[in-house]
Amino acid sequence: MNGRILIRCIGALASSTILWCAASPMQAQDSQRKPNILFIVSDDTGYGDLGPYGGGAGRGMPTPNIDKLADDGMTFFSFYAQPSCTPGRAAMQTGRIPNRSGMTTVAFQGQGGGLPAAEWTLASVLKRGGYHTYFTGKWHLGEADYALPNAQGYDEMKYAGLYHLNAYTYADPTWFPDMDPKLREMFQKVTKGALSGKAGGAVTEDFKINGQYVDTPVIDGKEGVVGIPYFDGYVEKAALEFLDEAAKKPDEPFYINVNFMKVHQPNMPAPEFERKSLSKSKFADSIVELDTRIGRIMDKLRETGMDRNTLVFYTTDNGAWQDVYPDAGYTPFRGTKGTVREGGNRVPAIAVWPTKIKPGTRNHEIIGGLDLMATFAAVGGIPLPTTDREDKPIIFDSYDMTPVLTGSGPSPRKEWFYFTENELTPGAARVGNYKAVFNLRGDNGVTTGGLAVDSNLGWKGAEKYVATVPQVFDLWQDPQERYDIFMNNYTERTWTMVTISDAIKQLMKTYVEYPPRKLQSESYSGPVTLTNYQRFQWARDQLGKEGVNIPLPTGN
Repeated sequence: MNGRILIRCIGALASSTILWCAASPMQAQDSQRKPNILFIVSDDTGYGDLGPYGGGAGRGMPTPNIDKLADDGMTFFSFYAQPSCTPGRAAMQTGRIPNRSGMTTVAFQGQGGGLPAAEWTLASVLKRGGYHTYFTGKWHLGEADYALPNAQGYDEMKYAGLYHLNAYTYADPTWFPDMDPKLREMFQKVTKGALSGKAGGAVTEDFKINGQYVDTPVIDGKEGVVGIPYFDGYVEKAALEFLDEAAKKPDEPFYINVNFMKVHQPNMPAPEFERKSLSKSKFADSIVELDTRIGRIMDKLRETGMDRNTLVFYTTDNGAWQDVYPDAGYTPFRGTKGTVREGGNRVPAIAVWPTKIKPGTRNHEIIGGLDLMATFAAVGGIPLPTTDREDKPIIFDSYDMTPVLTGSGPSPRKEWFYFTENELTPGAARVGNYKAVFNLRGDNGVTTGGLAVDSNLGWKGAEKYVATVPQVFDLWQDPQERYDIFMNNYTERTWTMVTISDAIKQLMKTYVEYPPRKLQSESYSGPVTLTNYQRFQWARDQLGKEGVNIPLPTGN
């Protein structure tokens, strides 16, 4: 693994810029400016939900606006996220595998903490290149002051949601009438609603969020309540307002990160989208809502003329969450969110960049959310830092993908590592078209993806270690991971472990020079046994220092 980042100046990109400059004075002016970046993220969206991936109208949920993104740009078919929300978003924001930043697990509200202040984010790096940075929507990277978007490089955050949607229902007696009143009072107290604020300034709570069909953001001049069905409307509103303001400052490049809550369960479509899908289901209606809101943002970008000089990137945070079916996305792959299977990690992604990305391009190279850091930095002409924000050495797991976007070269990434929660060694690793699975999380998954979701257990399944004899799959011939070919094939594939083992070895070496940060939120990882207590002095010392900590299990 090449852990350090190579940010390349690409000759083909430069030459294409020269050709574009000759087209017209307006186009020449655009090409001399740094490109704007519009980064759109949805939640738990299935690989097979969207039109470019065989979903859309064929599954009762048309996605014409996302289809247009694919027509206008590049669609990725081997694009990887992390297997759940917090690590997925941390990886995209930092360009580092989540165990480096300690952001491996979802936290409950009231636990505090979050993305360490020492980490670089897409926003803090792009600001070094003169970008105006803006955030709206789901953050899910902690609730401490230092972990909020406006403390992590974003000049402004508007309607930032700190948790997954389920969290906003905990204090609602109509959702959980059997909850102990004292516990409900605790959740009411610690759950923060939509937050807005500018870098260095005060943070205000715009309104509370709950699980009702209610839209009263202001009551008697004070913050009110907005229900889950309406929240993404405020995210869209913030994005449109930002683009209108950005159009007034054409010489200032911008980076905006728009994060929709759709389609994380519970899916409650806004009233204008209820029963608007072909299938009339809540999930399908929510996909139609997501597509429409993305379309409105793209329409605004085109209306202002800023689309000519803007890189638009759309993806989602993790694979489909099959074990909450029917309120779930669809994946054709084995496994679900929370596992090291393809179904938990391979996600939709589309990039549009006029004159740079050829319309209608389909890409099958290994690429992932980790690579957005180096790619966006390269687009902005910004070298990645060699030290963190506390001036200590830092390593990124990100590759510059501009050669892929522009068609000037192949993907520099040849491998992908799959992690769940507190793993330091990857539970699975892909090198080229071969994937080795060492540690199964979420039970074994079924052989045909979402066709038997009760077997796609996600976090609910046990950890199972294959140890020194992994499962090996050829993801070109068998993307569903049905046929283990390690020693079960006419011609065995034990030799694939030479390259896979070496890739893991190179990864592990980086932990020595760049130790991972402390876990920001810890999940339950098994009992502290009497055997350990009696055998290991360190266990007794640890109990003496910190006491017993049994974290709440999470599932989002």
